[in-house]
Amino acid sequence: MRTAIVTGGTRGLGRDICIALHAAGDRVAAVYHGNDEAAHAFNSETSIPVYKWDVADFDACRDGVERVVHDLGPIDILVNNAGITRDVTLHHMNFEQWDAVIRTNLDSMFNMCRNTVAGMRERGFGRIINVSSINGQKGQIGQTNYAATKAGILGFTRALALEGASKGITVNAVAPGYCDTDMVAVVKPEILKAIIASIPVGRLGRGDDIARMVVFLTRDENDFITGATFSLNGGQYLD
Repeated sequence: MRTAIVTGGTRGLGRDICIALHAAGDRVAAVYHGNDEAAHAFNSETSIPVYKWDVADFDACRDGVERVVHDLGPIDILVNNAGITRDVTLHHMNFEQWDAVIRTNLDSMFNMCRNTVAGMRERGFGRIINVSSINGQKGQIGQTNYAATKAGILGFTRALALEGASKGITVNAVAPGYCDTDMVAVVKPEILKAIIASIPVGRLGRGDDIARMVVFLTRDENDFITGATFSLNGGQYLD
């Protein structure tokens, strides 16, 4: 049995990833920051323990990881899923909108990996999966901040994969396309219709589409897969 941390783990894709890892037999800690009501409902429904901290805060990540290790054991699996948007075209974007997305989506990569990777190296095993996005691969109007973070995650993943390879640590990225989540639910109906029309398989992604790939990448036997990006977008963008 392995111990996993999933950031942004009580809603959206993170929720499905937590449930899938739990079903696969792992001990799972679901990390969240803002929505206490959703976190408590998630815990009541799944019995998966929830932990509250800000992944943009290095010290909070250090203290949070220590709590999870105390409660569940050393961290074997880390899924960096937490992310936010502050969409606006660059000529209207203010620094706070830029900085909030950079800190939550990209600084969190360092904050969480730095506080878990040393233990993985000592034990000779680790699985790190970083959640990027189709818009980090192709770009998107109004998302220079978000696209920059999601593209940065891909470079971060490749570099850390090289550092961890000799220590039994694999580091991979998944890049979901448009999925049926709260983040997409706020899109105007006519825009959403156009998005679905642009997806060759004819539908939005589902949480379990992404969760199955994450679980696959975390398994012990998949130690030859590292530094890769898995584009899960229904054929909408082929790179």
